Amino acid sequence: MALVYPQIDPVIVRLGPLVLRWYAVAYMAGLLGGWRYLRFLAAQPPRPMTAVQIDDFLVWATIGVVIGGRLGYVLFYKPLDYLSDPVEIVKVWHGGMSFHGGLLGVIAAIIAFARRYRLNTLHVSDLIAVVAPLGLLFGRIANFINGELVGRPAPADLPWAMIFPGAGPAPRHPSQLYEAGLEGLVLLIAMHLLWRAETLRVRAGTLTGCFLVGYAAARIFCEFFREPDAFLGPVIGQATMGQVLSVPVGLLGLVLIAWRRQAK
Repeated sequence: MALVYPQIDPVIVRLGPLVLRWYAVAYMAGLLGGWRYLRFLAAQPPRPMTAVQIDDFLVWATIGVVIGGRLGYVLFYKPLDYLSDPVEIVKVWHGGMSFHGGLLGVIAAIIAFARRYRLNTLHVSDLIAVVAPLGLLFGRIANFINGELVGRPAPADLPWAMIFPGAGPAPRHPSQLYEAGLEGLVLLIAMHLLWRAETLRVRAGTLTGCFLVGYAAARIFCEFFREPDAFLGPVIGQATMGQVLSVPVGLLGLVLIAWRRQAK
């Protein structure tokens, strides 16, 4: 009685050589939605950025996400394949983005942007940390629409187990929706509630640490239901690459929280 994947076309519309995909729309929705949300957040104390600076940062964030996400996938997941054919690195329309790489790209963009405009780097990163789960929510929904990153085989009596095309006849966990729920919606609500505490907002870096810990915990948990990449499999024992990369992210978050807790 497993559910059957609804066979959503990953392409929304084709106009000759131009193709508009759900994945691209998800990125645009995350960036534009995050931009509007960021404007709202920045209008509250301690007001680390102006509206004009937020408009400018949208471009920096887009570049950081795309370049970091692509290079992260290349280096973390398929370094030898791309080394043998470097031209494939720029063909982002073939798929292959890494959140952890995108995270590094956004961190680099935040540091460079804050230095350029002489802003408090940790206050800026706190705002981005509150907004980031919105992009994760849209991105994981796009993964589901594409029928990619499918889950592990599920118990036959699991009501929401689903048969995905190209993944065999076994019903599987819709792990993309698990990730959309935890990494996206739940973390988005949690970060907003934390942001509402002014004592946390003024202690620069605390919200960033909370996001890193929250994301790492959600990703490590969801990876238990997500099928490891066929070309990679488990990398350390039974741990997947997503879990391995999330451990230092979570530790960095804990260190940041502890450090800012002691700050005046």
